[in-house]
Amino acid sequence: MINSSRKRHILKAFTWRFVGSIDTFFLSWLISGDPMIGMKIGFTEVITKTFLYYLHERAWFKFSIIDSKKRHFVKTITWRFIGTLDTMLLSWYMTGDPLTGLKIGIAEVLTKMLLYYLHERLWYQIDFGLKKRRRLKKWKKTL
Repeated sequence: MINSSRKRHILKAFTWRFVGSIDTFFLSWLISGDPMIGMKIGFTEVITKTFLYYLHERAWFKFSIIDSKKRHFVKTITWRFIGTLDTMLLSWYMTGDPLTGLKIGIAEVLTKMLLYYLHERLWYQIDFGLKKRRRLKKWKKTL
């Protein structure tokens, strides 16, 4: 089970990073007015956020909040805090302007919370890496 859950978390990290990087690229481009800034921030985040997301997933794997909607909501909030802080610092560094970093971070809060919640709901429907949940579903269907 441990190896399977790590594979799941790695795949979730990559799928989320794809969605998140595209969002960051467009927001950074829109706010800075420079597509190269958007690309720099978006590509750098691929590295920083993939690592941070994996750590976030591993930490949440240890929590036992049973209600899936409550769990996904709280995970969305904790991840958004970590992700926004990372984006703001990277944006500030890449643009040299803390206000631009703040603007990109604030815009990202709005778009990414929705995208992340939808990502979590989608992954909740996927059994990849969850042998125990697959067995429980099969058992419930036989009842």
